[in-house]
Amino acid sequence: MDFFNSILNWVVPPASFVILAFSWPTLCFINACESLYSSFYSENMEDKVVIITGASSGIGEQIAYEYAKRRANLVLVARREQRLQVVGQNARDMGAKHVTVIAADVVKEEDCRRFVNDTINFYGRLDHLVNTASLGHTFYFEEVTDTYVFPLLLDINFWGNVYPTYVALPYIHQSNGRIVVNASVETWLPLPRMSLYAAAKAALVNFYETLRFEVKDDVGITIATHGWIGSEVTGGKFMLEEGAEMQWKEEREVHVTGGPIEDYARLIVSGACRGDAYVKYPSWYDIFLLFRVFAPNVLNWTLRFLLATHGARRTSLVGTGRPLLEYTGRPLLEMSPSPKKLLASPTHYSQLSPLQQPKWE
Repeated sequence: MDFFNSILNWVVPPASFVILAFSWPTLCFINACESLYSSFYSENMEDKVVIITGASSGIGEQIAYEYAKRRANLVLVARREQRLQVVGQNARDMGAKHVTVIAADVVKEEDCRRFVNDTINFYGRLDHLVNTASLGHTFYFEEVTDTYVFPLLLDINFWGNVYPTYVALPYIHQSNGRIVVNASVETWLPLPRMSLYAAAKAALVNFYETLRFEVKDDVGITIATHGWIGSEVTGGKFMLEEGAEMQWKEEREVHVTGGPIEDYARLIVSGACRGDAYVKYPSWYDIFLLFRVFAPNVLNWTLRFLLATHGARRTSLVGTGRPLLEYTGRPLLEMSPSPKKLLASPTHYSQLSPLQQPKWE
């Protein structure tokens, strides 16, 4: 077997390049035809039923507004019911036919069954399930002193998508509907401070890629990946609340327009309605994928150089059980009953480069 693999190591790569060279024009033609067809066809979402998880802020909130403009019936799910009410009213003002707000935790299967069953009992159908619940972090793995945060990050970023999908899938089958998942470029582009987040997102993408083959054409799946879209988060402070740990208190309560989150949400909903399998924002990140496959050392050297040019290592202590201070020395966290509550969160430091800026989801 070792001898056989050795031969394949020499034969398969050059043969693959030859095949790709001959097939590339055909693939480009097919993609162009598909894009042309998609530009004329878009699913009419009026009176359709859409469940959006993580809809209380960030990407989920903006996706709710995009579906509202298409006059869909919305079921908004998150843990913060008061915030959901605000988002729901905004969605109604933007054109949503009907909005239902359900406070639930997507990492609990019983909660997922509850909001899916409530949707079916009220509307009688389910057309789109949009999973946007997510939680990022900005700590180096070796800084962590309390592993309590590990399962929490994996629960939200992986099981918080799988459980709603598992419960809703039979009803989406009935309507030949679509599942939309919010992933990340870190699924294949390694960066510091995002080890657990990247691992969870990679698992998520592989889950949905496999599910795509299992459901065939009965259920559509759109996998959306984004790069760094948190540059508009320029103020605020961390705030601990029951059921909503480590959110940007001031920023999340303000509706921000014209930023990258709105653009990304618009692309997601447009792509889902066209039936796109993938939505990427921005698309130029794909070039890194080629380097990772064919020249991984070049990619590693480039990333190390870009990250090294921004000075000494800056430490984020979120999730490490140690006090977190701003670089000015002013406390950034409100009082917390336990270090175990210090979950890593989407945050922003103006001193960081675009490659080091974390996500806002």
